[in-house]
Amino acid sequence: MITLLLPTLAIISGFALLIWSADKFVLGASNTARSFSISPLIVGVVIVGLGTSAPEMLVSAIAAAQGKTGLSIGNALGSNITNIGLMLGLTALFYPLHIHSKLIKREMPVLLAIMAISLFLLWDQYLSFFDGLILISMMFAMLIYTVYEAKSHGDDKLSQERLDELPEEVSKKEAIKWLILGIVLLIASSRILVWGAVEIAEYFAVSDLIIGLTIVAIGTSLPELAATITAARKKEFDLAVGNIIGSNIFNLLGVMALPGLIKPGGFEPEVLTRDYPVMIALTIALIIFSISWRKGKTGVLGRVEGALLLAGYFAYMLWLFKDMHV
Repeated sequence: MITLLLPTLAIISGFALLIWSADKFVLGASNTARSFSISPLIVGVVIVGLGTSAPEMLVSAIAAAQGKTGLSIGNALGSNITNIGLMLGLTALFYPLHIHSKLIKREMPVLLAIMAISLFLLWDQYLSFFDGLILISMMFAMLIYTVYEAKSHGDDKLSQERLDELPEEVSKKEAIKWLILGIVLLIASSRILVWGAVEIAEYFAVSDLIIGLTIVAIGTSLPELAATITAARKKEFDLAVGNIIGSNIFNLLGVMALPGLIKPGGFEPEVLTRDYPVMIALTIALIIFSISWRKGKTGVLGRVEGALLLAGYFAYMLWLFKDMHV
């Protein structure tokens, strides 16, 4: 057990530092952007959106650089599964989410389309540099599209809630300090976390993919849980769901692209036969639950729907546990 002590401490401290540094990075980046008179809406959509996905992106990049493609891909898919099944499911149990935003209803089919394209790129069980280039290019195109949509629908509830959630204003000097410190600590904490995760995977003789889908995915998704619950408590229901959809889009395009760009390689077939289908199923369930089937009514992600999402997530965890012992 002493052998496991250091990797366990590395994972716990890595997660804590990762979440704190991501928050400070968003504070510094958003205020630095403000000091250059960048539109608050662009700050809210692009910088805050990228900032909340920074933990997944940094962990994926460092894992990929070490040749741990399975951990990188597992982190991307596992984070998406965790975001919908665990994070949204748990939030909906306590705070039924009433969805009004037209932007969310437009982004959901976009998320499905992105899942289909990324599945096509992964179908040969090899994530190439060209695949990574396509995904990262789509991420930048998606950012431009999201900003355009938000500006075109400035009165939409989601756009207003994004503006309301911008970090507090600080001086330019303070902003640059937090920006630099945030980046440095994000990199350091990601390295610590990846080391601990790989050590535990080797100790228990399980694949990097499984560790990425479980421990790493849950840990890097904690900022989304905090943001979703906070938004739900403030009755900013569209923001609560919008944060999850936006994060899942970033994970598929930005996080998944990094192993291809940094160190192309193959991955386990279970990604296509087990993990991807589960992610698709949970996403479709979320879309069905979020649509109002009665004219004039808003979509409601209530306690029953939340319980079903949670049940799907725990069933998937049992599936992974069973596969670990085959």
